Amino acid sequence: MKYFKLFFLSLAMTAFIAACGGGGSDHSHDGHDHDGHNHDGTTEMVHGEGPEYTSAYVCPMHCEGSGSDAAGQCPVCGMDYVQLEAHMKDGHKH
Repeated sequence: MKYFKLFFLSLAMTAFIAACGGGGSDHSHDGHDHDGHNHDGTTEMVHGEGPEYTSAYVCPMHCEGSGSDAAGQCPVCGMDYVQLEAHMKDGHKH
């Protein structure tokens, strides 16, 4: 009975991973575009207006009224600010 439970659990995990795309992250953007996103790793394009999108340090959640020229925490949600360049590199790090 112990081995049956282990086999069933392994089978269920394998099915779950396969259903979720095999665990890989093929994030291809061939044939489509997202307005405001720059997929070449540069920060030339921003994905919103206002300091919560354009400051040197931004809240990952882009809370209204957040954003700063110095590292710190978002006054709205309390998350640590991240550098805009790091946040925009490779799309987003949400």
